Amino acid sequence: MDGIKVAIVGVGNVASALVQGVEYYKDAKTDGDVPGLAHPDFAGFHVRDIEFVAAFDVADTKAGFDLSEAIFAKPNNVMRFSKVPKTGIKVQKGPLLDGVDKILKALVSVSNAPDADAVQVLRESKAEILLNLLPGSAEEATKYYAQVALDAGCAYINGTPIPIASDLEWSKKFEEKGIPLVGDDIQDQLGSTVLHRSILQLLVARGVRVDKSYQLDVGGGAESLDSHYRGRMRKRGVKSEAISQDLPYDAPLVAGSSDYVDFMDNARDSFFYINGRQFGGAPIKIDIRMEVTDGPNAGPILLDAIRGTKLALKRGIGGSLESISAYGFKMPPTPTTMYRAERWVEEFLLGKRKL
Repeated sequence: MDGIKVAIVGVGNVASALVQGVEYYKDAKTDGDVPGLAHPDFAGFHVRDIEFVAAFDVADTKAGFDLSEAIFAKPNNVMRFSKVPKTGIKVQKGPLLDGVDKILKALVSVSNAPDADAVQVLRESKAEILLNLLPGSAEEATKYYAQVALDAGCAYINGTPIPIASDLEWSKKFEEKGIPLVGDDIQDQLGSTVLHRSILQLLVARGVRVDKSYQLDVGGGAESLDSHYRGRMRKRGVKSEAISQDLPYDAPLVAGSSDYVDFMDNARDSFFYINGRQFGGAPIKIDIRMEVTDGPNAGPILLDAIRGTKLALKRGIGGSLESISAYGFKMPPTPTTMYRAERWVEEFLLGKRKL
């Protein structure tokens, strides 16, 4: 198999974990159990087939530096679990747009270097996929890079809750150019949304009636800061809609970021409460707390999304990929249950499903 050339927008904690992960799992065996990695081989590609060829950021601690240095530069505070050698990839200064607001400026010092020509950078690097890992509220910047991907002929994976893959106009633009589009809003390997959905799915399957439920997240890091202050209501809407996909009836459901705590660094605590009725109307209450490290949580999903997108490129498929998007993102173009999304991906990989 040929490699997969990926460019990154937003060299934050998630990008750091992803770059570290490719190095960490480059020699993973395709048979047997690999801790932390669901699919050493996915869509016919190994993790080591992923090659980072370009990156964009606005922080003065990252722009102009080698990608191997930028992934550990402030304000990043993700755990270091892999030693990444020099990549030879210099992080380019992207346009600021709305990527850093007055709240995030408390953490991010913006570079005064001139903006790079993003389209030219992608073309010269021969990037095939542009991965958007900007802050979740950066709507203008997310749309800017979607257009950059179109102009450069790159597939676009949107990790933010800004509607791109789930937007009919954007999907049509990518379809007309024969370019894959995936998103929106990454669903972590074992984040609060996927755990909440799994519990609801189990309760429904066992005949328990869910009357009401909430999920609250508290965390540190730049993304938590952005989610709490600038993107709180958007994020709440996306997460609440995502968990409702696994409940076949209406019930009060609330999910979202409830606070930012700076000293938590890249940790995130999630609190779940579910109230329901079981056999004979007997009450059941579930009260759970989960603590995770935020950045690495998105790694396995992104590795699969990148490799699934590459398969679509090889097949000449354009527009929103329903299967990959539903499998790995909270706000896909065609919402469905987690079980059905996994089946869609299997069918896509086998060539039994077009998208």
